[in-house]
Amino acid sequence: MSQGGESVQGNFWEQVGGRPTFEKLVRKFYEGVATDPVLLPMYPEQPDLEGAIQRLTGFLEQYWGGPGTYSEERGHPRLRQRHFPFTVNPDARDRWLAHMRVALDSLELSPLHDTTMWGYLERAAHAMVNTFDE
Repeated sequence: MSQGGESVQGNFWEQVGGRPTFEKLVRKFYEGVATDPVLLPMYPEQPDLEGAIQRLTGFLEQYWGGPGTYSEERGHPRLRQRHFPFTVNPDARDRWLAHMRVALDSLELSPLHDTTMWGYLERAAHAMVNTFDE
């Protein structure tokens, strides 16, 4: 470990390939969202999802050790607060996870990196559920 607490091989963001990896993940994820009748209406800018793509890419990059641009531009992530206006029920969560699983599989990460990222994505998705109503 370095004095800063990073492994000798670098942080997670570097280990998985930096920005290109996260852009690929998020763009693939939004290919699924673009065809999802439950998730797509949650994006006020749709059908243009480029803003959402950039925001999610920046957030995930920052979370995993990349540049802090997301917080510089948008402040604290406040994920639950930002998602509160939308109906995030178990069906929406499961759809989000299904599209994210396809996207994560497209990266062909090592089993350790895949498991690490998937664990976070699952926890985050479950934490966003704000209603059990249909």
